[in-house]
Amino acid sequence: MIRVVLCFVLSVLFLSAATPPKSWTDPDTGHRVVRLTDEPGSASLYFNQNGYTADGKEMVYTTPEGISALELATGKAHSVVKGRVRIVVTGHKTQSVYYLRGDELFATDVDTLQTRDIGKMPRRGGIATINADETLAAGSYIEGDGLDYNQQPGQQNGGAQVQRLVQPRNKGQMMEQRWAAHLPMALFTINLKSGEVKVIHRSNDWLNHLEFSPTDPTLLMFCHEGPWHKVDRIWTIRTDGTQLSKVHTRTMAGEIFGHEFWSHDGKYIWFDLQTPRGEDFWVAGRNVETGEKIQYHLQRDEWSIHFNVSPDGKLFCGDGGDPGQVAHAKNGEWIYLFRPERIQFQGEINEKDFVQPGVFRAERLVNMSKHNYHLEPNVSFTPDQKWIVFRSNMFGDTYAFAVEVEKAK
Repeated sequence: MIRVVLCFVLSVLFLSAATPPKSWTDPDTGHRVVRLTDEPGSASLYFNQNGYTADGKEMVYTTPEGISALELATGKAHSVVKGRVRIVVTGHKTQSVYYLRGDELFATDVDTLQTRDIGKMPRRGGIATINADETLAAGSYIEGDGLDYNQQPGQQNGGAQVQRLVQPRNKGQMMEQRWAAHLPMALFTINLKSGEVKVIHRSNDWLNHLEFSPTDPTLLMFCHEGPWHKVDRIWTIRTDGTQLSKVHTRTMAGEIFGHEFWSHDGKYIWFDLQTPRGEDFWVAGRNVETGEKIQYHLQRDEWSIHFNVSPDGKLFCGDGGDPGQVAHAKNGEWIYLFRPERIQFQGEINEKDFVQPGVFRAERLVNMSKHNYHLEPNVSFTPDQKWIVFRSNMFGDTYAFAVEVEKAK
């Protein structure tokens, strides 16, 4: 009898581990969480990759078999691309998802599954982003035969074609070595209609983390990659190679900033700012039209590996971090919602170059203490702003999940 009961218990535990719940209310936060994907090893996209179709109805995600699309209203999913590919983004104008297969760029309509071959990348090149009107792709490549290094999600140089979910444990060492190599690199665009390749910028800095403005088809953001305390990281450039501009300049020793992303209206570039590293934490923004600078302060435990912003710009979210991250948070393993609050001072002189201060008012949404942060959750808001999507291995295998912004009733 005991053996029968034990076998039953073990069977229940096995099924529980093999099949994570489809929906639950987090007992620590009161927010409803749903599992979006059914395939073990499936994942939502990197935090700065647009993963939602132009009509706002579907979310694309990766699986071990390729790329799939999920209908957000019904939860129904279907395969879009099969095989060994690396997703770039979904389009802002059409229902296309862009991806690399080998050294070629493709686009597939997620509804009709009609596919077109756009063209080949330069040797050792990678595509990172598609512009707002879907006329250009942009990427970078190493010139010559200099030593290449393993690339991480969001890093598109050297031609790495496989979407890698888990960060390597020697990432810091790799970053130092790759930055110190000062390999000659080029930024390039590909015309999505003709396949024509144009080089728009050359440098011996590590050029990475490219992301087009979601509204201005001629404005491209990129970074000088490397150890954050050693680089002037965030830059913008026009697609004709003009107006190279640095977005942020450090003002103290040990200051770091990075994991940059656009606001949905294309007016602000937002980024993680620490003054200095591991001590004081901000989400900072720079208005690319006016030059206005904003900094929202947050507490150590609220710091997140990645932040993101809602489509209307009124809310932010973060994916937290374990004690081994740069903030060394003692209780930071949460999915966070942030409500930004500007601080107004009466009668103060407000010079045009002053930083506009503010604070984040944080709310915990999901307890991530069972999550292994070797896999970064990579949060994003759904187009209707009602849910925050993230990836997690809290049940063992990786799946995509979403938490409801409003508390469960």
